[in-house]
Amino acid sequence: MRPAPRAVRRWHPSPAIAASLLLHGSALLAFLAWPRHWPALLAVLIANHAVLTAYGMIPRSGALGPNITRLPRAWAARGAVALTFDDGPDPAVTPAVLDLLDRHGAKATFFCIGERVESAPDLARTIRRRGHDIANHTHRHPYGFAAFGPWRTRREIERAGHAIRAATGRPATLFRAPMGLRSPLLDPVLSWTGYRLVSWSGRGLDGVDGRADKVLRRLGRNLRPGAILLLHDGNSAWTSDGKPVVLEVLPRLLAIMAERRLRSVTLGEALRRDGGDDESSPPADARSCR
Repeated sequence: MRPAPRAVRRWHPSPAIAASLLLHGSALLAFLAWPRHWPALLAVLIANHAVLTAYGMIPRSGALGPNITRLPRAWAARGAVALTFDDGPDPAVTPAVLDLLDRHGAKATFFCIGERVESAPDLARTIRRRGHDIANHTHRHPYGFAAFGPWRTRREIERAGHAIRAATGRPATLFRAPMGLRSPLLDPVLSWTGYRLVSWSGRGLDGVDGRADKVLRRLGRNLRPGAILLLHDGNSAWTSDGKPVVLEVLPRLLAIMAERRLRSVTLGEALRRDGGDDESSPPADARSCR
């Protein structure tokens, strides 16, 4: 499986990765010159890998490569936010989410699992037809994704991409890692496959917390122009009365947005080259850890 040629972009290592590569090269030269000091050199390399691993455990970190955490400044100035939904499509929840979004005139981005797209292609097409974006959230949502090697990482991403394109006729261009966790190998793989990494500026933890008030409060702390908010239409937690918590939270969140004159746009619209900041130069919004 090969990515479309137009999608491939050149990989530029982040400063942290570049420093790590330099450190490994220096350690090799030092070992060749003073082999008896290998224990100390090994300890330095282990510490370096520990630091990189820690960066990968911080979903909003930009240390391992470009990571979009907020909308471009021009869109924030227009009062735009981005609602994003992970882990779908879910035939039991996603249609109700789409109805709520339509009722409020809101557009959203759905980070879909490839296997679920394959099992519900009509629902994926419905998401597109109703004016929303579909993005890549791996093929199987493996919890060990951050520990995968480069080829297995690429396979997970490309299989989901093929599923999305087969179902909707359009490629996905944005990617979110499961739980936002990743390894230093992800950025070069995304460069090769042509995806851009997106995390979030705020989340409600609605995948694990069924208390609507708590979820809404967490989202509200980050509800401001330019925010990218994370919710779940798949794997949503359930309220005490047996309802997916996202269906309790979303109408209240949309009402608050209307009161504050905030409008939800798709990430594709906001990140398009002519939609504000030039997407070819993302450091201001894509590399920060805001």
